Amino acid sequence: MTMTDDTKLPLTSDNPTEALLAQLREQAPHVFSEGKVDWDKLKATLGEAIDARPERYGLTWAGKAEAFRAVQTPSVGTLLPMPEESINFDRSENLIIEGDNLEVLKLLQKSYHGKVKMIYIDPPYNTGNEFIYPDNYREGLDDYLRYSGQVSEEGLKQSTNTETSGRFHSKWLSMMFPRLFMARNLLRDDGVIFVSIDDHEVHNLRMLMNEVFGEENFVASVIWQKNYAPKSSARHFSEDHDYVLVYAKYATTWTPNLLARTEEQNAVYKNTDNDPRGLWRPNNLAERNYYSKGTYSIRCPGGRVIEGPPTGRYWVVSEEKFRAMDKDNRIYWGADGNNIPAPKIFLSEVKQGRVPQTLWYYDDVGHTQEAKKDLISLVAFSDSDSVFDTPKPARLIKRMLQLATTPG
Repeated sequence: MTMTDDTKLPLTSDNPTEALLAQLREQAPHVFSEGKVDWDKLKATLGEAIDARPERYGLTWAGKAEAFRAVQTPSVGTLLPMPEESINFDRSENLIIEGDNLEVLKLLQKSYHGKVKMIYIDPPYNTGNEFIYPDNYREGLDDYLRYSGQVSEEGLKQSTNTETSGRFHSKWLSMMFPRLFMARNLLRDDGVIFVSIDDHEVHNLRMLMNEVFGEENFVASVIWQKNYAPKSSARHFSEDHDYVLVYAKYATTWTPNLLARTEEQNAVYKNTDNDPRGLWRPNNLAERNYYSKGTYSIRCPGGRVIEGPPTGRYWVVSEEKFRAMDKDNRIYWGADGNNIPAPKIFLSEVKQGRVPQTLWYYDDVGHTQEAKKDLISLVAFSDSDSVFDTPKPARLIKRMLQLATTPG
């Protein structure tokens, strides 16, 4: 982007409430009276969709109303390009924005509303050590930098959200709610968000994201093995994992990309009978699920008669289907032709990829020690102890990108 004297940038962000009201006016103008929403008319229109009971299931906390107001408050800031601090400013398609993240999220609404394919956030874990700063949009970046501890000022009180605070969880929830709300607005209909968290707030984060995204759009709670060695100094248990909560804009239509198959997965496929269809592996013909047509006897090519499936199990296909599979050479009988028949699964017919699982090992996606080492190699620190305590490895982010995006 090239700045000129004629370039005009909006000084405030959009007001989400006004946008919602505009949609309501367009879809249901009859519920307005003298420019305001007539609540009785709206309730009559929605009928049974309105729950007016005083008590209902949901998440609440001290300060929730103020958190809602934080969503509705427009930002008074604007984005200022910094060509002198940039590399290939006129040609690069990448963008780094420095500032209060909620204010930035609000400013991005106009240009990126409904356009983002994937979001990853690594919020404060609320262990009692992170500074939970106030959302005051009248203050500028310098104030934010002081609040967040990035710069210091003589006499500035550096308070933290300690566990002795009566609103320990509430402060954290109030900080998270408007940011998640704005993040969801940025997602495309086929978009997805990944959020890192640990045991301190994973339960509250899950409830909060259910409220913002809808519990029907929950996709997975991933367990990431973040440490490669146990901590002998742990008082109770060595915490070896974090969580990554995954929510889609619309889970009914969002599907993750398949991961590349591993050599170990492919190694189990052989071709002992030189089948022209290529590599295959034997599968089970019997399982525990009841199947009314799965109790027939089978005569093996070697002469053995199998009276039926093992006790408590059932053949997974009907006798007619089984005979058709055998005729098509899709049944393996063993070297002597007397084994319990096994359907052949051909490598050429399986998914050319693997469905992602919810357990991510550090061998595949890295660990925090790896991330610290990479960070130190990129940034000169006078003291290695001053490195950010919980960096995320690049391989962890890469895994998310593999699942949610397609290279252009």
